[in-house]
Amino acid sequence: MVTQTRGKRGRSNQVDAHVGSRVRMRRTLLGLSQEKLGDALGLTFQQVQKYERGANRIGASRLYQLTRILDVPVAFFFEDMDEPEAGTPQGIAIGLAEGADKFDHDPMAKRETLELVRAYYKITDPKVRRRVFELVKALGKTGLGS
Repeated sequence: MVTQTRGKRGRSNQVDAHVGSRVRMRRTLLGLSQEKLGDALGLTFQQVQKYERGANRIGASRLYQLTRILDVPVAFFFEDMDEPEAGTPQGIAIGLAEGADKFDHDPMAKRETLELVRAYYKITDPKVRRRVFELVKALGKTGLGS
């Protein structure tokens, strides 16, 4: 059985959109611009944008390059991916905007979260970093941060 990978009018596949969102998240977490990542891949920043939106599929060799540049295992790009619903064509998205909406509502993908994680790892003293971690956890539990 042949699995359809692109919908009508070139719409994105859910897997492509998810992998692209993971590329964006990791790139942002590392503080890389689309231009810097593009340079490392030998691409333009516009091509990186298309990968991140899921408009262009990332091939195996390019995915391997990304694992090396972003310092993650291949499995990272597929973590937290929803399984396709039974009875629907596997992985067909209704449109690019749907994948973007899901990404925008994921708190782990928000710029604020990524900046917080980057700032946290810039704390060089492990004891101070641990105390900051405990403080944030405590604030989250008590609701004082709301």
